[in-house]
Amino acid sequence: MNFDYDLFVIGGGSGGVRAARIAASEYGVHVGLAEESRMGGTCVIRGCVPKKLMIFASQAGAMAAESRGYGWPEAQSGDFDWPHFHHKLERELDRLEGAYTGGLQGAGVDIHKQRARILDAHTVELADGQRITAKHILIAVGGRPQLPGIPGQELGMISDDLFTMERLPGRVLVVGGGFIACEFATILKGLGSDTVLAYRGDAVLRGFDDEMRRHVTEQLRMIGVDLRLGAAPERLDREGASSVRVTFKDGSSEVFEAVMFATGRAPYTQGLGLEELGVKLGRKGEIVVDEWSQTSVPSIYAVGDVTDRVNLTPVAIREGHSFADTVFGAKPRKVDHSLVASAVYTRPHELATVGLTEEQAAARGPADVYVASFRPMRSLFGGSEVRAVMKLIVETGTDKVLGCHIFGPEAGEMIQMVAIPMGMGATKADFDAAMAVHPTLAEELVTMRKPTRRIGGDNADKAVVSA
Repeated sequence: MNFDYDLFVIGGGSGGVRAARIAASEYGVHVGLAEESRMGGTCVIRGCVPKKLMIFASQAGAMAAESRGYGWPEAQSGDFDWPHFHHKLERELDRLEGAYTGGLQGAGVDIHKQRARILDAHTVELADGQRITAKHILIAVGGRPQLPGIPGQELGMISDDLFTMERLPGRVLVVGGGFIACEFATILKGLGSDTVLAYRGDAVLRGFDDEMRRHVTEQLRMIGVDLRLGAAPERLDREGASSVRVTFKDGSSEVFEAVMFATGRAPYTQGLGLEELGVKLGRKGEIVVDEWSQTSVPSIYAVGDVTDRVNLTPVAIREGHSFADTVFGAKPRKVDHSLVASAVYTRPHELATVGLTEEQAAARGPADVYVASFRPMRSLFGGSEVRAVMKLIVETGTDKVLGCHIFGPEAGEMIQMVAIPMGMGATKADFDAAMAVHPTLAEELVTMRKPTRRIGGDNADKAVVSA
C-alpha cells in the first residue's frame, strides 16, 4: 500500500517535534505533522519557558532588597510594569515558535496548522476534512489543565491564561498544591499581587520528599503568600463587574479579582477517535503504551504527557527521539523512566530532586539519611534568614546513593549534575571522594560525613513527620 507519509505526527510540542525532525532529517522519512495551536506546545508557549521568565521577573524586588544589604542603600525595584514585560514575552515566544517551525521545515516536514483525529490504523482526518494516510502515526498531543468540577468554575483561570492577562490582578486566589500552583503563587506574589494559595492537603507538593515539602510550605509563607492549608473552594460567583466571590467548603467567602485553578492536568485524548479505533486508554484517559511507546494498535505510537508516564518536557523529547531511532533508524532504544531529575522553581529557593524520597527508601529497606541545613553565604550577608537544605539518601548495605534532594538557590542547576553520577550507580564513597569546590553551595553534597538518621529496618530512627 502506498501512503501519503511514512510518519504522521499529531501534536507540535516538544516530543512530537523531536520525533518528526529526527525521522525526517536523520533517516530521510517523509513526515507530516498537525498542530492545532502554536508550534512548540505547552512547554515553549504556555509552560516551562514563559513561566521561568516570569520567575526571573518576580525576583526584582527581592534582588533590590538584597542589594541594600550589600551596601547599595538606594537600590529600589519600583512597581512592576506588566504591559512592558508581557509585550517582550510575546516577542520571545514568537521567536521560539518560529525557530521550532523553521527547524521542522528545514528538515522537510510538512506542517498542517489544524487539529487532526484518527480514523483508522493508517488514516488521519484534518479539521478541514482532508484525509491523510501514513504508515505510522505518532500521537504527541500532551495534556491540558483540569478544572475542579465546582459551580462557577468558568469564572476562574487556568495556568495558560496567566500568559495572556491584560493586567495583573490586585488580589488573586491560586487553588492547588502542586508545582504549578506553588510556582505561580511565587510569581504572582513577587510581581506585586496580594496572593492567597488554597490547598486541601496539609503541605504542598504531594508526592515529593516530606521533609522538603515542609520547607517549601514554610517558604511560601515567608515570602508573603497567604497559605490556606486544608482549604478548598466550593463555588465561584460573579461579584460586580470584575471580581469573583469564592465560597469555601467551611462556609466562609472572600472576593478576589482573579482565581487561578492549578488542580491537575489530564491527557488531551478527547476527540481523537481512539476509543472507536480500539486504542487502549487508562483510567485518566492516558494512552497505554509499551516500553517502545507502541499502543495496542501496532501502527500507532504515543509519547509525552498523553501517556502519563513521567510528565516532563525532557522525558517527552527523549521518548520522541527514541521512537524515531527505533522505528526508522534501526537503533532500538528504550527510555528509562526510573531516575528522572526534576525541579520546582519557587523563590528564593528552588526544590530539586532525583531518585527516591525518604519515605520511598524507608519502605524499600534500611538506608542512611544525610542532611545539611545552613544559611547560604550570599543571602546570609544580605540579611536573609532563609536556610538551604541538602539531603542524600544512601542504601545501607551497598552504600549506593538512592536519592538526592536540594532546597536552595538554583537547585535545578545542581540536580542536573547530580543525576549523572546517580545514573551511573554512584555510592556515597564516590561523593566523598570528590574534592569540594569552595565556597559553593554544592560542596555540601560532598562534605556530609555522618548520617543524620537511619530509616527502614529494625534500627530505624523516628521517621520525619510531614508538615
